[in-house]
Amino acid sequence: MDMGSDLSTGPDPLGVLIVDDHAVVRRGVRALLEAQPEFRVVAEAGDIPSALEAVQTHQPALVVLDIHMPGEPSLPAIARMKQISPSTRFLVLTMYDDPMFARHALDAGAGGYVLKEAAPLELIRALHAVAAGESYLHPSLGARLASSDEDGLALDRLSEREHDVLIRVVRGATNKQIAGELHLSVRTVETHRARLQEKLGVSGLLELVELARAHGLLD
Repeated sequence: MDMGSDLSTGPDPLGVLIVDDHAVVRRGVRALLEAQPEFRVVAEAGDIPSALEAVQTHQPALVVLDIHMPGEPSLPAIARMKQISPSTRFLVLTMYDDPMFARHALDAGAGGYVLKEAAPLELIRALHAVAAGESYLHPSLGARLASSDEDGLALDRLSEREHDVLIRVVRGATNKQIAGELHLSVRTVETHRARLQEKLGVSGLLELVELARAHGLLD
């Protein structure tokens, strides 16, 4: 009997699915991961339908996923992939250096969020963390995400009417237009606007727009 064939050479490599609509990016990530003995690229996909099929076929341990691709959106598909393969974990690899996108990705079920500008070793570290069931966030986004969460708490303190005014202000409506839409006087709109700015700690329209964009209020 050949006893050598029964000897273990270590844990099996983790299967990885790479999902990105740019072939150059997929090739780069594949080359990086195939140089690591602990990972094995099982498939690539350029869109979400193909990714769903690959998850069904390969049941990968990890999916490296771009946040924005043509066609079906990426983040809502994470939950669908988890239904197909509950043990699969997800790492978002993106060019979007914005805490709002990071928060949306984590809320959607991603275990990590890394920028495409990151050093190769950071992507490897992130994949190890996510594979171990830990969370990984690109370092430059950590403090900004915490700050964004604090702003979110401030948004929760707005009254329903103040929120209505905020949405219209950041979308470019004048006080007179807002008054007409909400059946209020212009003076009342001005009062709501002053109060919501005080609660949010902002001093003008530009800061209001930036805060609203960070929390998806311009979507």
